[in-house]
Amino acid sequence: MIKIKRLYKSFTYAFRGLFKTLREEQNLQIQSVAGLVVIIFGWYFKIENWEWLILIFVIGLVILMELINSAVERITDVLKPRLDNYVKEIKDIMAAAVMLASAIAVIVGLIIFLPYFLNY
Repeated sequence: MIKIKRLYKSFTYAFRGLFKTLREEQNLQIQSVAGLVVIIFGWYFKIENWEWLILIFVIGLVILMELINSAVERITDVLKPRLDNYVKEIKDIMAAAVMLASAIAVIVGLIIFLPYFLNY
């Protein structure tokens, strides 16, 4: 049975983490604004439903990767004095994952929006 009070607490903690990360992480702020701009373009050009699905997926992917990156950075900061070399490698790998997700999102955005811009 679902306990509403417990569910409410879970959502409260999740939103607290999201807003804290949004406040503190510049890259997440930039990616969120970019996602909002893409959504505005989608609305303006009246893109197809399948295009919306793909765009929402890649926007979500980038934001999720940035949230995971932020969490991993905080975890590795706890370990930093003892495992300095590994911490740097872990942070570099996570940064690469976010960069790759962002590059994929840009490519998908170009594939979807370029025809709309060219026909405008």
